[in-house]
Amino acid sequence: MLYELSQLLDINLFGYISVRAGLAFMVAFILTLFVMPKYLAWALSKNANQPISKYVPAHEGKRHTPTMGGAIFLGATLIAALLTVDLTNPYIIGGIITLVGFSLVGFKDDLGKVLSGDNLEGLTPRGKMFLQALVATLATGILIYSGFPTEFYVPFLKTPLFDLGYAAIPFWVLVFLATTNAVNLTDGLDGLATVPSVIALFTLGVIVYVTGHAIFSSYLLIPNIKGVGEVMILAAALSGGLLGFLWYNAYPAEVFMGDTGSLAIGGFIAYLAILGKSEVLLILIGIIFVIETLSVILQVGSYKLRGERIFLMAPIHHHFELKKWAENKIIVRFWMIAFIANILALISFKFR
Repeated sequence: MLYELSQLLDINLFGYISVRAGLAFMVAFILTLFVMPKYLAWALSKNANQPISKYVPAHEGKRHTPTMGGAIFLGATLIAALLTVDLTNPYIIGGIITLVGFSLVGFKDDLGKVLSGDNLEGLTPRGKMFLQALVATLATGILIYSGFPTEFYVPFLKTPLFDLGYAAIPFWVLVFLATTNAVNLTDGLDGLATVPSVIALFTLGVIVYVTGHAIFSSYLLIPNIKGVGEVMILAAALSGGLLGFLWYNAYPAEVFMGDTGSLAIGGFIAYLAILGKSEVLLILIGIIFVIETLSVILQVGSYKLRGERIFLMAPIHHHFELKKWAENKIIVRFWMIAFIANILALISFKFR
């Protein structure tokens, strides 16, 4: 709306991506803060609580905590985006489809768990993966149809290694699936996934903005892709929504995001990494998500091959819980690791 208004009335201020990104951030943040208490009251009256798995450390006090709070900050994100973005930009359309598509998959899974009162109900693992792959393929198809370049870049090199061609489709789908499920695994303690997600969104938002800026991209020797910078506004809106959500999700949490939120966040982080040609750098940007996922892979692999566990429990945040670390200490230390890793990721652009 603001972009169209700037074009119609020749208002230069709203033509700037940075200005609209700031407005989108504030709108999503304020909307989430305002709507969330109303949602909490409704959710508590309907017993829309998060079922706690019997396989994780006891969290009796969390059994009556409402879930699916992701629907609120995602709704606020979309409203903020509709007010500020250029809706004719194909990369914006792809980003919105990514957010909505993955959130619907998560919502279906959450709804099944809430209605049954069992954390093991909801979508089957195979069904969940199929729907995620479907959304990822749709988002990838939009990129290919829009003429998005398929060259493969790695950190520290200013030229691409090779052109993926149509092999980009399965590769990008794999990036989507890995990231969505990694964020989902991380969302196990109050605010644990929220802050690393905001940090990753900031880093990737900056990368996407620079990638879409002819002068900045030339200076930093990174590919210039016209139009992708607009998606920074969507990243800013989601960051604002997440910070509003953190107001209620910080320890001790009053609400959980559920798969409705975590799958959408993971999908959008993957989308930003693809737009910024930072699929490999995403390992560092999303280091907490990587560590959590690797802990599960190593635990399962070790138990199947050797009959022994590496960790007391996986994902790794439960390992530290069983070592009697205070929940808040685990959360803040993981936030610190995410912050430092993202600083390193941004610094890496000066070594090309």
